Amino acid sequence: MLTAQIGDFISHLAFERSMAANTCEAYSRTLAMFNAWFDARGVSDASGITCEAIVGFLKSERDKGMSSATRAQRSAAIRMFMKYLKATRIIKSDPAELMDSQKHEHPLPRVLSEEETFAMLDAVDGDSPRDVRDRAILETMYGCGLRVSELCEMQLEDIVADGELLRITGKGSKERLVPIGGAAGRALNRYIAEARPFFLRGDLAVSTMFLTRLGGKFTRQGVFKIIKERAAAVGIAKERISPHVLRHCFASHMLQHGADIRAIQELLGHASISTTQIYTHVDTARFKDIHSKFHPRS
Repeated sequence: MLTAQIGDFISHLAFERSMAANTCEAYSRTLAMFNAWFDARGVSDASGITCEAIVGFLKSERDKGMSSATRAQRSAAIRMFMKYLKATRIIKSDPAELMDSQKHEHPLPRVLSEEETFAMLDAVDGDSPRDVRDRAILETMYGCGLRVSELCEMQLEDIVADGELLRITGKGSKERLVPIGGAAGRALNRYIAEARPFFLRGDLAVSTMFLTRLGGKFTRQGVFKIIKERAAAVGIAKERISPHVLRHCFASHMLQHGADIRAIQELLGHASISTTQIYTHVDTARFKDIHSKFHPRS
């Protein structure tokens, strides 16, 4: 029913709104299910989609056991799509305007303590090309607060300002500059000088920063595997660690040491301060824990 319009909408998100590829893929999957659901009920035209029917689709997702976060994401995709159909005059009115927003509880981000984080980083202290590379990956993710996709896409030329800054291309192709801290800088320099030539396999034209044993670009899953392995070596349970946990640690530890929340927002590349403010709740939880343990009247 809506296959062509969905394709046009996803292209609009990707090329006109510069939306991240992962978001476009998620919206495309949601709208394919949305389309199939209406097809199965004999709705043959976009004008036949009602507010009640959209709510019915979202209820069917809830009945399948989908989390509130997934339902909120799917609701957002449908809202944007229906608004697009109205803007392009495929429908006269937007039935999604009458819907209540799908909200969900945002869980506090998982973080490691500074001691746990440092133990994991410092345990990767070998001299083999793999150890040198893995240490650089961990130090860079934690030291610069990177998303795993940003790390995978890093290029040699992204190190700028005489090695003091890292140019990151984040969500929506937005660029930001992040200072390279001392530990991350030392680990990166050693990797580039000592280990990266080993992984290049003689192909000097490759500009990707971090390379696999076959000389290719890392996937997110490949980085996740390294992090899990290195965390397990120091007794950190696999359910407590992921690439994004290192990004959370970067923000939470910076905040604990007095960094301004606006500065953390810029370093993380968050479009909205509200996204960054969740780390203030992490800090509050830490203070409450300290209070309950040590205050004589707690």
